[in-house]
Amino acid sequence: MKPEWIKKSDELAEPVVALYTLAAPETASSLGLSQADAATSDLREGWRDRIREAAFRAAETLRAAESSEDDPRVREDIAILLTAVDDLVRGIDVYDRHLVVLIDVARIAFGGIRVLLDEQNPPERKALAVTRLRRYAGLETNAIPLAQSAEAETRTRLARPGLTGPYVQEVRTVLSLGPVLLEGIGALLRSSGLDGWEDTYDALRAQYDHYARFVEAEMLPRARTDHRLPPEVYEYRLHDVGVDISPADLAARAHAAFDAIAAQMTTLAPQVAAERGFASHDYREVIRALKREQIHGDADAIVDFYRKRLEEIETIVRRENLVTLPQRPARIRVASLAESAETPAAHMNPAPLVGNTGQVGEFVLPLDVPPAAGASGTERSDDFTHDAVTWTLTAHEARPGHEVQFDRMLEGGLSLARAVFAFNSVNVEGWALYAEAIVLPYMPLAAQLCSLQMRLHRAARAFLDPELQSGEITPEAAHAFLEREIVYSAPFARSEVERYTFRSPGQATSYFYGYTKLVALRAEVEAALGARFEARAFHDFVLDQGLVPPDALRTAVLARFADDGAVIS
Repeated sequence: MKPEWIKKSDELAEPVVALYTLAAPETASSLGLSQADAATSDLREGWRDRIREAAFRAAETLRAAESSEDDPRVREDIAILLTAVDDLVRGIDVYDRHLVVLIDVARIAFGGIRVLLDEQNPPERKALAVTRLRRYAGLETNAIPLAQSAEAETRTRLARPGLTGPYVQEVRTVLSLGPVLLEGIGALLRSSGLDGWEDTYDALRAQYDHYARFVEAEMLPRARTDHRLPPEVYEYRLHDVGVDISPADLAARAHAAFDAIAAQMTTLAPQVAAERGFASHDYREVIRALKREQIHGDADAIVDFYRKRLEEIETIVRRENLVTLPQRPARIRVASLAESAETPAAHMNPAPLVGNTGQVGEFVLPLDVPPAAGASGTERSDDFTHDAVTWTLTAHEARPGHEVQFDRMLEGGLSLARAVFAFNSVNVEGWALYAEAIVLPYMPLAAQLCSLQMRLHRAARAFLDPELQSGEITPEAAHAFLEREIVYSAPFARSEVERYTFRSPGQATSYFYGYTKLVALRAEVEAALGARFEARAFHDFVLDQGLVPPDALRTAVLARFADDGAVIS
C-alpha cells in the first residue's frame, strides 16, 4: 500500500510521464513506464514544438501544485520533476542551436525492441514488440517509417547554415554497426515465439538500407574531422549526467587522484609480484602478467566463474556487515553480438523501476564485440576475462554495486519522481565505484591491484574526456595512454575513446565525480557519529534514497541519518 504522499507525488508526475512518452518513448519503456511501450520516437515535422508544449503544460501544473504543497517530501519530488522537465527542454534547445545530430535508426529500433522482448517480461508486454516494430516500419495508423522521418529531419538540419555536423568516426561506426543491430532485432524476434512480424521486419530492413545509403552519400562527406563538440553542448552533457563543476576543475581533481592511485599501485605491485613469482615490480607489468591468467572455456564457463566469484563476495559482504543484500540469486549472462554493439562494456541491465512484475537486474558481460568501423569479424579483449579482475567487476555491476542499488529501490517503494525522474549518472555510477572500494580490503592482493586499476581508469576518464573536448589531447594519444598506463587491450581502449568522443561524451566522468562525493559524505557522517557509525546502516540509508543527485542525497543523510551525532530512524 503506497503512502499518501507517494500517491500525491505520482499523480503530479503524470504530465511528466506523458512528456517522456512523447519525447523518448524507448527510454521511458526501459524505465518501466508502460504507457510508452507501444510508442516510438516521433521525428515528424514539428516534433520540437510538440515536446515544448507538453513540457510547458507539465511545468505549469507542477508550479501550481508547488505553491500550495505543505508536505516536504512532495515538495522535494516537485523540484525533481521540474528539473527533469527543464533539463529535457534545455537539451533540445542546446542541440538545436548547434548540431546536426546523426540519428542512429538501427540503435533506436534495437533498443526499443530489446526492452520489450526481455525474457523476464510477461507475454502481454512482449507482444507489444510487434506493435512497436510496425510503428518503426510505418505500418500502424498515423505512423511514418522511422528511417523516412529521420532522413527528412536530417535533410532539414543539413540545410540550416552554421550547424556542426557529426564526427566522421561516429558516422563510420554507425554505418558499420547498423547491420549488426538490425540482425539483433531479427534474432530477438525469432526467439520470441511471436507471430506475424516477418514481413514488417523485412520492410524495416529495406527502409534502413535506404537510410544507410543516404547517410553514406549525404552525411559522411559533410562529417567533421574534429572530434570536439561545441563547448555549450559539452557543458550540457556534463550537467545532464550530474557533474556540477567546470571541465577544467574536474580534470585537475582527476589528475591529482590518478597520481595518488598510481602511487598506491606502485606500493602494492611488488607484493603481488612476490606472491605470484613475477619478475617485474612495475604495476603495469604485473597487471599484464595477471591478464595472462585468462579464464578457460566457453561463455558458459566464464559466466560460471563469475557466479562463483559473486558467491565469495556475498560471503564477505554479509560477514563484514557492509550492506543488506537481496535474498534471491543474481543474474549474470553474456551479451549477444548486437548488445555488444549497443554497449561494448560490461553493464547492468536494471529491472523496470515502476510497474515491475518480478523482473530483476542482469549483469551483462560482452565477450565478442564488433570490430572498428571498416573491419570484419569480431574482437575479444583480455581485460575482463582474467581471474584477478572478476572481483572488482562483479562488485561494481552486481553485488554490492548496481544490482543491489536497483533492487533496493524496487523493494523500498519509491515515488515516480525518485525512481525515474531523479536518475543521475553521478549518483548511480558513484555508488558502483564506491561498492568496489568497500569490498577491496577483503580481496586477494592481485584482485586489490586490479580494483585499483579500475579506479585509476575512472580517474583517467575524468580528465581524458574533458581534455579531448578541449583539444589538450588527441583521440590517438588517449588511446595510447589507455593501453600504456591503464594496461587495456586495443579493442577496449578504442571503445573507451569512442565513448568519450561520440558514443556518450561526458558520461564517463560521472564515476569518478560521484565516487568522490560519496566518499566525502561518508567522511562527514563518520566525523559526526564517531564510534557509533555503522557501515551497513549508512549504506542502506544511502540506497533507500533512490537515484537523487549528490547534493540532495547529502541533505537527506545529514537531516535524517546523522543529526548532531545522533542516528535518526
